[in-house]
Amino acid sequence: MRIKITADSTCDLSPELIAKHQIDITPLYIVRDGVSYRDGIEIKPQDIFDSTEKDGRVCQTAAINIADYIRYFEPLSQQYDAVIHINIGSEFSSCYQNALVAADEFSNVFPIDSQNLTAGIGYLVLEAALMAESGMAPADICDRLNHLVPKIETSFILDKLDYLRRGGRCSSVAALGANLLSLKPCIEVKEGKMHVGKKFRGQFERCVLQYVQQRLTGRSDISYERLFIVHTTASPDLLAAIEKEARKLGDFKEVITTQAGCTISSHCGPNTVGIVFARRQ
Repeated sequence: MRIKITADSTCDLSPELIAKHQIDITPLYIVRDGVSYRDGIEIKPQDIFDSTEKDGRVCQTAAINIADYIRYFEPLSQQYDAVIHINIGSEFSSCYQNALVAADEFSNVFPIDSQNLTAGIGYLVLEAALMAESGMAPADICDRLNHLVPKIETSFILDKLDYLRRGGRCSSVAALGANLLSLKPCIEVKEGKMHVGKKFRGQFERCVLQYVQQRLTGRSDISYERLFIVHTTASPDLLAAIEKEARKLGDFKEVITTQAGCTISSHCGPNTVGIVFARRQ
């Protein structure tokens, strides 16, 4: 059976992984000065940072609409026995709802609500691709994905709150107040929404390592199959230090480093770093 795995551009998988597993990507839209650009195709994260640095305004994001999804799904539904599409969490965007409406036009297209962001989506997409490659039936893949969704643990630490505050995507960040801008908060995705977790203070690189320790220490529920490190503009030295610390704290079989795309970059800004893993099934 021929199964196609597809995903929204917010999955933030590397071009190498996308090509290796033949994953198709649908781009969300980034809106800057009233003009819509396709995420990762017509605009890159550095374009967003440069624009915001210049005029202080953050870019907005827009969902993939129903017509886009229909145009996207139609040829795939004819070429494959099943198309499994993993969406950005439904609490963050209307993409999932739009994909569901579009999928009603076809008998073999199955959208999945990741209830997640960035590499949290990517984790599910990679799992879906591996299951499809192993010959698993579409219904079983969807069941396994829906079972895995609440077990994906996504979090990230921000150097500055400016982007997230201006974008208004996390009400608990807005509640922190301007007097706490010196803090480096951990943002957690829980039950499909963003929440502020532990707050760190001090030099960013040191805070990042403290954040990794806090997420991975003293846990008996972590699956050590895979860890994602996702970032917007982290230095190679910092990324290497994060991987070293993570491997010291857990015997991960695989550590994948990936760069966040335009959607997470537009909301979180530069110097954002996160880790993603699954809890045991």
